[in-house]
Amino acid sequence: MGMKDKFQDQSEQFKQQAKQKVEQAKEQAQQRGKQRPGERPGERPGERSGERPGERSGQRPGQDTERMRREDDDRIGQDF
Repeated sequence: MGMKDKFQDQSEQFKQQAKQKVEQAKEQAQQRGKQRPGERPGERPGERSGERPGERSGQRPGQDTERMRREDDDRIGQDF
């Protein structure tokens, strides 16, 4: 086998590998498209990682405690 044949075979192998990677990427994109928007793989619907139970999405972590503190201050102010 000559050098030219060797390089041609190697070139064909690279082309096949590239085609396989493109197909895999397409399949992964289709699988992601089948999921609901914003949903991550392995995640139950309505659940996001890092989110505490009962916590609404888009809400800052300390926002509930701030609101509760203000409500307590208002109640104390009404009592006095």
